[in-house]
Amino acid sequence: MRFAFDEQQLEFRAQLRAFAEKECTPADVREAWSSPLGWSPRRWAGLADMGVVGLTVPPDHGGLGLGEVDAVALLEELGRQGLPEPVLETTVLAAPVLAACASGSGVGAGPGAAGLAEQWLPRIAAGEAVVGVGTPAGGAVPGAGADLLLLERGGELHAVEAASATVGPRRALDGSRRPAEVAWEPSPATLLLAGAAAPGVLAALGDRAAMGTGALLVGVADRLVAMAAQYATERVQFGKPIGSFQAVKHHLAGALVRVEFARPAVYRAAWSLSEGDPDAGVHASMAKALASDAAVLAARSALQVHGAIGYTWEHDLQLWMKRAWALAAAWGDAASHRARVLDALVAGG
Repeated sequence: MRFAFDEQQLEFRAQLRAFAEKECTPADVREAWSSPLGWSPRRWAGLADMGVVGLTVPPDHGGLGLGEVDAVALLEELGRQGLPEPVLETTVLAAPVLAACASGSGVGAGPGAAGLAEQWLPRIAAGEAVVGVGTPAGGAVPGAGADLLLLERGGELHAVEAASATVGPRRALDGSRRPAEVAWEPSPATLLLAGAAAPGVLAALGDRAAMGTGALLVGVADRLVAMAAQYATERVQFGKPIGSFQAVKHHLAGALVRVEFARPAVYRAAWSLSEGDPDAGVHASMAKALASDAAVLAARSALQVHGAIGYTWEHDLQLWMKRAWALAAAWGDAASHRARVLDALVAGG
């Protein structure tokens, strides 16, 4: 299979990079850590105006109606630039589920599912709503600033307005990710999906989360390697830039190789999900495992290259390192996804 983005997808990514370089500098990322939400409503509105937030919302609800292949390059860019806005949860995870309910293709949908979807999809596309998603596989719910929460309980998926739930913040390693504990009561009015169809929908949701988190991690890892390489050209020891030393070259080369191996796996997972490949779940797990390993190695290598200054709060390196560590554990760590791939190989063997 030969995979390549088309001209429009590349242009969209370039526009997002230009937006991010202007609107989300390292100083802006640092500022997000001390903000009430961990992200910027102004940037969220800008992303919505570009069409990023409504990327997967159907056109008849104000979105672009695009899929995982269109999203994967944008997520990678979001990771590289450090944008903390909840595009993964709102756009890549929640919007497709709501769209399926609105179209009537959500077999097993609750009695009010279509109405909920009709209510929330236009708001998502307009940048007027943020959605948090919580399942056992995903860990704590990213709840800061969320207007709607998609929550799994007992094999069912519910849509709960944040105002009607008790949302308690939890401490997080990455200051721009604000997980929460949510207390709520399920009811027929909140039910999105149940019955025999729910496991398949929830599995697909987890696969998109693994792919999307993998894309973010590839972007984060790429930025960490770039930061370390730049520092290696500037830091001088024994009269030479440390980047000229063989040990430093090996650290950076090893990290870069991991990133370059992870990237096509993430792209393949996005393609498999968009095409309904029966092995899409395995491909998503391969992508998440490789991307998690790449980001963790990139963080370690970048820290070693920077030396003592890399440990300091004042240096920007820690912003991307902590995001790498947090995302590597989100939606299943590398070990759990490798175990899933192994189980699939054994079952198919």
